[in-house]
Amino acid sequence: MSERAPVTETEKEATDAGDAADAAASGANRSPEERAEGRPVETGAQSVVRALENAGIEYLFGVQGGAIMPVYDALYDSDQLTHFTMAHEQGASHAADAYGIVAGEPGVCMATSGPGATNLVTGIADANMDSDPMIALTGQVARDFVGNDAFQETDTTGVTDPITKTNFFADDPDVVGDDVGQALALSNTGRPGPTLVDLPKDVTKADTDVEPGEPETPDTFHAPEEADDEAVAEAVRAIEASEKPVILAGGGIIKGDATEELREFATTYEIPVVTTMPGLGSFPEDHELSMEMAGMHGTGFANMAITHCDVLIGIGTRFDDRLTGGIDTFAPDAEVVHVDIDPAEISKNIHADYPLIGDAGTVIEQLDAEMDFAPDADEWREQCQTWKDEYPMDYSTPDDEPLKPEFVVEALDEATGGDAIVTTGVGQHQMWACQYWTYTEPRTWVSSHGLGTMGYGLPAAIGARVAADDDQEVVCFEGDGSFLMTIQELSVAVREDMDITVAVLNNEYVGMVRQWQDAFFDGRHAASEYSWCPEFDKLAEAFGARGFAVDDYDEVADAVEAAVEYDGPSVIDFHIDPRANVYPMVPSGGANGQFALSEEQLEDL
Repeated sequence: MSERAPVTETEKEATDAGDAADAAASGANRSPEERAEGRPVETGAQSVVRALENAGIEYLFGVQGGAIMPVYDALYDSDQLTHFTMAHEQGASHAADAYGIVAGEPGVCMATSGPGATNLVTGIADANMDSDPMIALTGQVARDFVGNDAFQETDTTGVTDPITKTNFFADDPDVVGDDVGQALALSNTGRPGPTLVDLPKDVTKADTDVEPGEPETPDTFHAPEEADDEAVAEAVRAIEASEKPVILAGGGIIKGDATEELREFATTYEIPVVTTMPGLGSFPEDHELSMEMAGMHGTGFANMAITHCDVLIGIGTRFDDRLTGGIDTFAPDAEVVHVDIDPAEISKNIHADYPLIGDAGTVIEQLDAEMDFAPDADEWREQCQTWKDEYPMDYSTPDDEPLKPEFVVEALDEATGGDAIVTTGVGQHQMWACQYWTYTEPRTWVSSHGLGTMGYGLPAAIGARVAADDDQEVVCFEGDGSFLMTIQELSVAVREDMDITVAVLNNEYVGMVRQWQDAFFDGRHAASEYSWCPEFDKLAEAFGARGFAVDDYDEVADAVEAAVEYDGPSVIDFHIDPRANVYPMVPSGGANGQFALSEEQLEDL
């Protein structure tokens, strides 16, 4: 960890790693009253730290600076909180976001005022689009200077209001801790999302002896749990009468910890399951009922199932445009059952014939309790299997052509035993990681979905590594363009000796842009083609990581084995076929049932 960090991994190891871990665990388990007896709150900054401790927070990701410095100073005394100093504030927000995805509890990022806060904005917007639990703590100039264009002043609450679940301008040292506690509680209650507390420097420096309480949501906030019983009954009658039912499992299944309920419901009533991209891992892809991912780059068989079903049971999905394609052609013959905890999502994009507002797991249990019999869908299941046979996710590996990216993804999946957490940036590599890795468990897929943020993968791998079990591998897929956006975070992985394997699918293009330019802009490669690209294996070595470069198929296995076995950060620079494209593909706004499996087919759509 950085020498500026309040509590460093190096210091813990130098004193006694076991004792430090025990101290942190005991700190997390102490009540607010016990903490107050041992270390009373004396400043607003200490109240902020106490609120984090009361919430059971253990890890934070941030960058130090002037306006946030009082909070960092208070953090120095905590035996519960461990801070990871990131190379850039954007990296801090992505790491906190990924931590929240894997851990299922809010990730915390910190930054100073002005550019520190604005550098968090991309990560906050990302978490907002994907409904990820996260809290940002930002420094702010003293209250007397607010509105005067003071040094490093920004209207942080104004800037982030559209991209947060809620935010607070903390203006009272006596309640600043409760502001933080409330922000933490709100971030992971109901539909998760990012929250923010802006902390003026005079507030965090001011005296207070008020101990913050446990994190609580305001009395006015109520997240629905159970759906209306009559609505559930109507939905169940439609499911029972269907002949071609499909479950569409979205990210809300995972965020609501409803994977077990989904799996039992689907297998009990033998209903095929399609997932959205955020829903990867909600249902095991090696199960015979799995149709895998639907949408623009979903499997052909998933898109055929969506197109031809007569009842679509969408759970925890917001039906975004990359999933649906054209609204008029999405599941055109289906009655739609839509389960979501956020009423604003119901019929926002796709009309819900049977709206069920409530917690995903609870509503699935309600559906199960109301079901009298399974739908008569033997022929439908046979049809779904036929589509799997007709549209397999296969690819060729000619000896006279460069390395195929699909081969690389499958090699890493096999080498890690299918138990790894996968993070990605955004682009072609993200789609190949979706398509050719077999996801069987929730919280093992960590990516930027709604915002589509290039550079997400590496800082996300850092957050995932902190949240993951020690024996679980973390594999990050990046493209060369995406990797260059946040490559500085490799310094953090090296400093903290994090066991992360980065696979760069290097085609010397902004690959997805190039693919679209070939398909829709007559092959005019404006600003998508690199005339020069760094040697990422040597860059990795310069950072202090292990570096590997792979050009041929016969080099893949050895490089993957060495990188995965290395106990620390490693980077494999895979020089893949620069002309490789992502298929299947549904043109933007097209019909999911009319997907292309090649460039020639795409031209005909």
